[in-house]
Amino acid sequence: MNPRATAHVDTFARDHLPPPDQWPELRFDLPELRYPERLNCAAELLTGPPGDRPVFRTPDGGSWTYDELRAHVDRLAHLLTGGLGVVPGNRVLLRGPTTPWLAACWLAVLKAGAVAVTVLAQQRPHELSTICEIARVRHALCDIRSVDDLAKAEIPDLRIATYGGDSPDDLLHRPAPGTPYRAVDTAADDVALIAFTSGTTGRPKGCMHFHRDVLAIADTFSRHVLRPAPDDVFTGSPPLGFTFGLGGLVVFPMRAGASALLLEQAHPDQLLPALAEHRVSVLFTAPTAYRAMLDQLDGHDLSALRRCVSAGENLPAATWRAWHERTGLRIINGIGATELLHIFISAADERIRPGTTGVPVPGWQARVQDADGTPVPDGEPGLLAVRGPVGCRYLADPRQREYVRGGWNITGDTYVREPDGYFRYVARADDMIISAGYNIAGPEVEDALLRHPDVVEAAVVGRPDEDRGQVVVAYAVLKEGAERDAEALRAFVKSELAPYKCPREIVFMDALPRTATGKLQRFRLRG
Repeated sequence: MNPRATAHVDTFARDHLPPPDQWPELRFDLPELRYPERLNCAAELLTGPPGDRPVFRTPDGGSWTYDELRAHVDRLAHLLTGGLGVVPGNRVLLRGPTTPWLAACWLAVLKAGAVAVTVLAQQRPHELSTICEIARVRHALCDIRSVDDLAKAEIPDLRIATYGGDSPDDLLHRPAPGTPYRAVDTAADDVALIAFTSGTTGRPKGCMHFHRDVLAIADTFSRHVLRPAPDDVFTGSPPLGFTFGLGGLVVFPMRAGASALLLEQAHPDQLLPALAEHRVSVLFTAPTAYRAMLDQLDGHDLSALRRCVSAGENLPAATWRAWHERTGLRIINGIGATELLHIFISAADERIRPGTTGVPVPGWQARVQDADGTPVPDGEPGLLAVRGPVGCRYLADPRQREYVRGGWNITGDTYVREPDGYFRYVARADDMIISAGYNIAGPEVEDALLRHPDVVEAAVVGRPDEDRGQVVVAYAVLKEGAERDAEALRAFVKSELAPYKCPREIVFMDALPRTATGKLQRFRLRG
């Protein structure tokens, strides 16, 4: 690591990067990845497209042009650095449904040299409090509809500014200069965002990404595999709190000078009408959604759709073939990680081989190795290891040593590299449950269950499910005499965690299976 002069006044993020010897090897093999030393990714994304071109569209038929977005971002940046007192390097929490205003807030935070911490609108006070504690968050921009849980989190010294309401204090009603905002002259390796992911221990990990990283995901996967055009209209189901959604709905379309339809609700039965009505050409969603939409395709005009991207969980070959048979479209499968920001193995068009994830995206390298770091022969399963222009840098977390080994990022997935160079997914190598594209750490759900006064022990596992990939199943041991009310316990978990983490089924037991030394035998629960 050769850190350049930081523009950050608050240097917390840089001060808490892992030691240089724990970083993965970063590679900038493509000419387009050799960025200048001074770089503000928001300013770069906002530069270039003609002002009257649409950038963000809404379900009601509204749209923002690039000029309008630039004006909104500049106004928000003035407010951030003026009355709100944000200085470069401060962490700013962003929370709300997927709307143009949330995207504009994200761009404004980065243009002002602050660090964006985008979370899910579904996350509960306990989760939000933990994130703010880890990242030392003291500022938040929040959609008025999502402010209640953030306020209930009682985060010390957190200054919350809301948008979308009627109050004169609302961000959209406050007076602000109408002049252009000069982007903070950030270094290419200044931290731009902290994306949180749940680890197998349940405590979230903050993944720190630089300004150059935001452009690198567009200049690798999007440029070389997706290959969007300025006339493309993007949409998808992942929220901006996921880096899958942040890339697919903001970074990629803006880097290409294209536009995105931002949907607050994007379940399969809402996606299909939106695809038809808005002539969407590029779709980002999970295999679960593609499976669900198969039964609802009749009557929906998908003639504008030309690119379908799948990530978040493994794409079964049967789903790929069924979608291709019904629509004639080849789903672009891919694997990404919050630690690496977006997709690093994929394939498009004639290079697609159903049942495999694909090949390393240009700019990335991948191999399959054993636990000691030795590459295994083609055809044999092992741990997936990748490296490229973006790498894992956890925020002050000892798990950095687990994820980065010998200069490679170890994703926690078991893969096989076929003799022809294609990579085939086998399974998760840890206890992470992947359900409908969501990563759910079993221990985190166990912790929530154990916060209930009647629960003595809890174990959470993933059970295979045809529609969702896996579903969360909890096994609980209650205090003697306590009522075995599964629905009441599910309601409690929903009050503690985002609803998608809630167990689909709760099984009550007299005791959990353990070894003679007391170690939980999860494999017996998985059946």
